[in-house]
Amino acid sequence: MSEIADRYRRHADAFERRIAATRREQWGNPSPCEDWTARDLVGHIIDMHGVMLRPVDRFMSPAPSLRDDPLGAFRAARADVEAILDDAALAGRECRTPNGPMTVERHIDEVVSNDMVFHGWDLARATGQDDTIDTVDVERLWASTAAVPKEVMDMMRTPDAFGPGVKVFGPEVEVPENARLQDRLLGMTGRDPR
Repeated sequence: MSEIADRYRRHADAFERRIAATRREQWGNPSPCEDWTARDLVGHIIDMHGVMLRPVDRFMSPAPSLRDDPLGAFRAARADVEAILDDAALAGRECRTPNGPMTVERHIDEVVSNDMVFHGWDLARATGQDDTIDTVDVERLWASTAAVPKEVMDMMRTPDAFGPGVKVFGPEVEVPENARLQDRLLGMTGRDPR
């Protein structure tokens, strides 16, 4: 198993645990992502799994509905992406992305795998769960996010810059420089850790 596939599974496991721990009455709770509920967060992650299938001409498998069974819907989407990661030829195929050409595997890593970390925090906040992000992920995401050039970060903060309805990050939230790294990372991505 590649490092990327292993990381994806670790992130998917953590996200799945948070879905499983969400009580039925919490699915309508507002999330830290403006205008999204807890259910919307999971729907977004499932949709992004579908986007990861396009470069290899695959589609989402039949799955339970997000409304009736968020956990089942996520597990089906996860299985579709894991099937790609488990196939070296598909995972290594080059694809075009907004960040330039890269392998399908790397695209999964940089988009949906990382997204599960951030939206896992959002889901935890929306449902009163432990919102701790693994230290390894905090350090890796801090290094990669802090290295994004300012003009690219500004574009990532601009609604619709990557397509209609797409907003990557909100405006930066000021966090004290002596705050823990997780809080500084969240602030950089437009989330208020307080």
